[in-house]
Amino acid sequence: MKKIYLLLLLPLIALTNSCSVKLNGASIPKGMKSVQVAFFENNAPLVVPTLAQDLTEALKTRIRNTTSLSIDPNNADAIFESRITAFEYKVIALQNVNNPTAGGNRLTIRVSVKYTNNLLPKQSFEESFERTADFVLGSQTIESVQPGLITNINAQLTEDIFNRAFAQW
Repeated sequence: MKKIYLLLLLPLIALTNSCSVKLNGASIPKGMKSVQVAFFENNAPLVVPTLAQDLTEALKTRIRNTTSLSIDPNNADAIFESRITAFEYKVIALQNVNNPTAGGNRLTIRVSVKYTNNLLPKQSFEESFERTADFVLGSQTIESVQPGLITNINAQLTEDIFNRAFAQW
């Protein structure tokens, strides 16, 4: 009887040892131990002073919180080099035909990312990522809504960049 249980259990043991499931979606290349996240350059025509720092730190935090990779400013296995290429507001809807005012607005942030994987060069890429947030000002000022909009877009951009580099679906 013990032999039968053992025979039934062996394929299950082999299957669980040969497969790995990662709930965070990350597929870190074997042997990768560190990444460098260079400071985001801000080349957008409209500059928010803290945006580059916020994006840089958001990407570092995403990597630290969901992988075992360390952030290394020198000799890393992979390198992220990024620049902010757009930070812009646009009116997307008008209200009041007689006295046109903005009924809806959109904030767009675009970044260009160069990811160099020194272990698996074929996984390297250079791409642009763009995210938007629509909002209505109403009685609020742009200064009062901007921090929240930037935080939401930063989270989306960081997720996009991370997934492109490490989620090999």
